[in-house]
Amino acid sequence: MRHFNYLSIACLIALSSCSKGKKGSQENAAGKTQAVAPPGMVIIPSGSFEMGTAQALFAQGNIPVRSGAEEWPPHRVILDAFYMDETEVTNSQFKEFVDATGYKTQAERPFSKEDYPNAKPQDLLPAAFVMAQLTKKVDIKTEHHTTWWKLTNGADWQNPEGPESNLDGRWDHPVVNIAYEDAEAYAKWAGKRLPTEAEWEYAARGGLEGKLYPWGDDFTPGGKHMANCWQGDFPNENTNKDGFITSSPVKSFPPNGYGLFDMAGNVWEIVADQYEQGYYQKSPKFAPKGGVGESIVEDGPVVHQRVIRGGSFLCNEGYCTGYRNAARQLSDDISSSFHTGFRCVKDMK
Repeated sequence: MRHFNYLSIACLIALSSCSKGKKGSQENAAGKTQAVAPPGMVIIPSGSFEMGTAQALFAQGNIPVRSGAEEWPPHRVILDAFYMDETEVTNSQFKEFVDATGYKTQAERPFSKEDYPNAKPQDLLPAAFVMAQLTKKVDIKTEHHTTWWKLTNGADWQNPEGPESNLDGRWDHPVVNIAYEDAEAYAKWAGKRLPTEAEWEYAARGGLEGKLYPWGDDFTPGGKHMANCWQGDFPNENTNKDGFITSSPVKSFPPNGYGLFDMAGNVWEIVADQYEQGYYQKSPKFAPKGGVGESIVEDGPVVHQRVIRGGSFLCNEGYCTGYRNAARQLSDDISSSFHTGFRCVKDMK
C-alpha cells in the first residue's frame, strides 16, 4: 500500500470492504406530454422512501453481516423524478470519452511530490488497488484487509488487474479503477452528473419499500443468482456459482423494478456525496445532498471521504453484504480499485 500516512489512510478506507443523449417527450393517448428517457437511461419517478436501516436490526441478527459506514437511523426522503443510466458505465462508453478528450485517469497519473513531500518515490507512481494472490489461507476476523489487496503499478481502467491484463472481451463490462474525479469528468462530458446517495438508494429499491435487495428479501430466490458477488470463503475460495470470478458484462442479471441493472453486485458505484459521520441523524427530508466531511489528509491537498454503493463481485454474506439496498461503504477522492466504477443520472427539466 502507499506508505505515507495520509495518502495510505485515504486509499485504504476505500478497501475496507451514461450514454450521451438528449431528453425528449411524447404525448400519450390523452394528449398529455410524457417524458422520454435519453438513450441508455430510464426514468426514476418522483416519490418518497425510508432510507437506511435500523441499528437494532443488526443487533438482533435480522440483517446479514455488514461492513461499512453506518446506515442509521432510518429516515424519510422525498425526491423529484430524474433519469438514471440503466447500467454502470462500460469500458466501451468510457473509451469514447477518453478518445474524445484525451483524459487521463487518476490511476494513470503520478501523485505530485509537491503535494506529498514525505512520500517515497514508489508511492507516487500511477497505480490502483487489485486483489492480491494469497500465499496462505486468510482469516478475515483476525487479519487486516491489506492482506488481500495490493497497490499495483500499471493497473488502470485499460488494464484492470495490472499491466499484463487488458480489455479483450470486456468492452461491455463496467469500467473500473476509477477515482471520484474521473467519474465526475465523464459525467460532465456526457451532460450528466453523479447520483446523490439518496437518489441511488431510492433507484436501487426499484419501487419496493423496505426490502433488503433490489428484487426483495430472498438473496437467491428459488436458488437463482440475482447479482454478481463472491460465493464461498472470502477471500480464500470463490466457488463461482454465479458464473463470474471478477466483473461481468452489464445486463447479465435481471433488472429491478425501474429497469436498472446491477444495482447489487458487479462493481461498487461512486456517488456524489461526501461522507460525514452522523449525517443521517440530521439529513433533510427533501433531496439530501450528503454531508460535509473533513479532509482525511493532515498535510497536503484536501482529500474527502466519500460514499460508494451497491457492492461488488468481492462482496459475500460472511464479510461484506454491500449488495444490500441500504449498505454504504467508505471511499475517498483519490482511490482507484478494480472493483469500483459508477453510473450517471440526469435532471428532468
